[in-house]
Amino acid sequence: MTEQTSSTQSSAPQGGTEQHEFSAEVGRLLDLVVHSLYSEREIFLRELVANSADATDRRRFEALTDGARALPEDAKIRINPDKEARLLTISDDGSGMSREELVSNLGTIARSGTRAFGQQLESAKPEDKPNLIGQFGVGFYAAFMVADCVEVVSRRAGSDEAWRWASEGKGAYTLEPATREKAGTDITLHIKEDADEFLDTWRLQAIIRKWADHISWPITILKEDGESPANEGTALWRKPKSEVTEEQLNDFYRHVTHNFDTPWATLHWRAEGTIEFTSLLFIPGSRPFEFSEQSRESRIRLHVRRMFITDDANLVPSWLRFVQGVVDTEDLPLNVSREMLQATPVLARIRKAVTGRVLTDLKNRAKDAETFLPFWENFGAIVKEGVWEDAEHRTELAGLARFRSSALPTDGEDAAKGWTTLGDYVARMKPEQEAIYFLTGDNEDALAKSPQLEGFRARGIEVLLLSDPVDAFWPERLSSFEGKTLRSVTQGHADLEKFAIEGEADAGDAADLDILIPALKEALGESVSEVRGTDRLVSSAVVLAAPEHGPDLQLQKLMRRSGQKIPDTAPILEVNARNPLIRTLARRAAEKEPIAELAQVALDIARIQDGEAPKDPAAFAQRLTALLAAQA
Repeated sequence: MTEQTSSTQSSAPQGGTEQHEFSAEVGRLLDLVVHSLYSEREIFLRELVANSADATDRRRFEALTDGARALPEDAKIRINPDKEARLLTISDDGSGMSREELVSNLGTIARSGTRAFGQQLESAKPEDKPNLIGQFGVGFYAAFMVADCVEVVSRRAGSDEAWRWASEGKGAYTLEPATREKAGTDITLHIKEDADEFLDTWRLQAIIRKWADHISWPITILKEDGESPANEGTALWRKPKSEVTEEQLNDFYRHVTHNFDTPWATLHWRAEGTIEFTSLLFIPGSRPFEFSEQSRESRIRLHVRRMFITDDANLVPSWLRFVQGVVDTEDLPLNVSREMLQATPVLARIRKAVTGRVLTDLKNRAKDAETFLPFWENFGAIVKEGVWEDAEHRTELAGLARFRSSALPTDGEDAAKGWTTLGDYVARMKPEQEAIYFLTGDNEDALAKSPQLEGFRARGIEVLLLSDPVDAFWPERLSSFEGKTLRSVTQGHADLEKFAIEGEADAGDAADLDILIPALKEALGESVSEVRGTDRLVSSAVVLAAPEHGPDLQLQKLMRRSGQKIPDTAPILEVNARNPLIRTLARRAAEKEPIAELAQVALDIARIQDGEAPKDPAAFAQRLTALLAAQA
C-alpha cells in the first residue's frame, strides 16, 4: 500500500519549520505498526540498523559512478546511548536523504525508498549490488515502540544541505533545515519512560549480537571508555567454501550451537534458481548435554541478507531438529510478523530444499557404515520419528536406519559391528521367510536375553532388537520393506512350524496340553485372554503374546504409561510343552490335583520376563516362598 501524505505546509518563512500531517489512513496504519506489528520491542534496533546498513551499501554502489559520493574509509554504524538525556542515537555514513526523500520515505508509510531503489539495480553486476534489506517500508516506524519522539537529521551524499525530520508518531511530522558535518543520517530516539533498558550498553550489545551480528558494516556502541565493537561482521556462510578454514567453521559452529565438540558433518552450499539462499548447517558430533526430547522444533537460524530474523521458522522437520546453523535468503523481506513469515510460499520451498539436501547428505554418508554409526547412535532415535510421521520420506529414512539384531553381537569388543540395516536383514533372510521379525522393549540387553527369541534362535531366524520408545510406533506405519512384512514376535504365532530347529531337538516328552490348557484357563480366569502351546520357546516355560491384530505388548505398555485409554485386553499365555514346569502342571491337572498357585506363579514369571511387575507382588512373594519352603 502506498499512501501519499496530506502535506499542509505551515506559514513559516521559507527555510523555516514545515508542518506536515499524515492522512487519516496512514495515521491508523502507523498506530498498527507501533502496537501490533512486532512481537518484541527490541526489534526496533534491528530495523534501524538494517536501514543504516542499506544506506551505507547504497552509497558504496553510487560511488562506483560518482567519486564525490565515496564512502569514508572508516564507514560504520554508531549507536550512542545517553542515559541522562534519555536519548538513543543511531548514526551512519550512508547515502543520506534529501528533503524530498525524507518526505517520500519517512512521510509516507509503506513506501520503501529501498525497494524503489532496488528496481534500478536489475542491470547492475551482482558484486556491485548493495546489500538491500528493507522492502516493506515500515521498519523505521518500529522506533515509536520505544520512543515518544523520533528525530532524523540527514544529509544526502554529494549535497551540502541537511534536513531534520521529527515526529511524535501521532499523525504529523515537521521538516526543517539542519546541519550535519558529513553525509549520512542520525536517528535520535527520545526514549519512553518504560523503555529504560534500551539505554543500557549491555542490553544494546545483546540485541546487536542476536539480530545483526553478521551485518557486513562495523557497528559500534559508545561507552564511557570509547567506542566498542558490537558485531562480528563476518557472514561466514556467504563466503566460498574454498575461503573458509576448518578452524573458522568449528568456531562458528560453537558460536551458533553453544556446543564444545566439533561437528560430525558440515553442509555449506548456495542454492540458485527458483529460490536463492545460502546455508551453513551442522550436524553435531555428540548428543548435546541438554538435548530436549520435549522440544521437537528446529532451531536453524533464518537470516535475510545477513540479518537474523528468527530461529523459529522450522526450516527442517522435527526428525531433523538436531541440525543447526544458518539459512540466509535473498527472497524474503524482513519479517513484519511471524504469522506472515510462516504463511509465505517462499519459506515452504526453502524448507523443502533444505530438507532434501540434508537427507541426500545423510544417504551419501551412510554408505560408509563405520563413520555413519556415531551419528546414528546420537540421533538415530530422532530420525526414526520420520518413519512414523513423514509419509513423503518414510521409505528413505527406513533405508538409512540401523538396528541391533539377535544374529549380531550386542556387547563386548565386537559390539560396534552389531548393527544392521533393513536391506542387509532382507539379504540374510531364509529363502522361505516372508517377514522381518522384530522385538521391542525398554532395554537392549534385556531384549537380547528375552525368552521371546528362543524359538527364533533355535531355527536360525534373525530378530531385530528395538529399544527406543519410537520403535513401538513406526513399524506399523512402515508396514513392509522391500516386499517383506514387518512383524512383532509378540503378536501370536509366527509360523515357526515351517522352519526346522537347527541342531538336535530338545529332549524330553511333551506335556499333554489338551488336558493342561483348559485347567490353566480355569485357574487363571480373566487374567489371560487365551492359553495355548507355542513353538517360540525352547528352554523357558511360558511367554506372553499379544493378539494378531492391534498393538503389540510394548506399544500397549507405552500407551498405558502415557495415560492413553486402550481396551483392557488380557494377554495371551503361551506355554512350552517340553519344559519341566509345564510337564509338572500337566501331570497334576491329569491327576485332578490343584494347580491354581503354580499357574499364578507361571503367569507372574511371564510378566517379569516381559519387563513387567507381577499384578500382586505381595501374593507372588508369598507363593514363591511357599514353593521354596516345600522344596527345602
